[in-house]
Amino acid sequence: MSEKSRLDEIRDELKKLDISPTIFARKEIHELPDILLADEKIVYLVEGRNKLNNHHIILVATDRRLIFVDKEFMYGLKVEDFSYSKISSIQYETAFLLASIDIQITDDIVEIDGVGNYHAELFCEKVREFMARPKEYLQNKTEPTILDQLEQLGKLKEGGVLTEEEFNEQKKKLLEK
Repeated sequence: MSEKSRLDEIRDELKKLDISPTIFARKEIHELPDILLADEKIVYLVEGRNKLNNHHIILVATDRRLIFVDKEFMYGLKVEDFSYSKISSIQYETAFLLASIDIQITDDIVEIDGVGNYHAELFCEKVREFMARPKEYLQNKTEPTILDQLEQLGKLKEGGVLTEEEFNEQKKKLLEK
């Protein structure tokens, strides 16, 4: 499947979920074909601002994992993903028009601001559904194999997102697991 058709497929998924990303999320959305695994489905997506660096990001809940995507012009691409089994809590707090989402992952808290109130609530509900699934289901469904991860790294290198050096460094980390 070509990258364009995968991007169209992702846009169709978002439309079916009644998610209309803003123009500010365009850069991150365009990276999703290289980030998502071939059979991975988006469950919900929100956009907001990372409290640490004030960058616009998207949070993508899939049927396998939670993914943070930050594509900044000057800073390149930053992608972090977490198995639902690593998330100990997720909560949101609403304000006048916008909400913030706090996600407790192992010993770290990720804070996202500027999320629409309605979307923050739905996103948290979707993530909680996956967090509540039995560990056996999550291990079988959410943990990409090393081969999947190497394939993903190869796509990122081919797409010019990773340099040869970054690719080799990430590959070495995967093979040391």
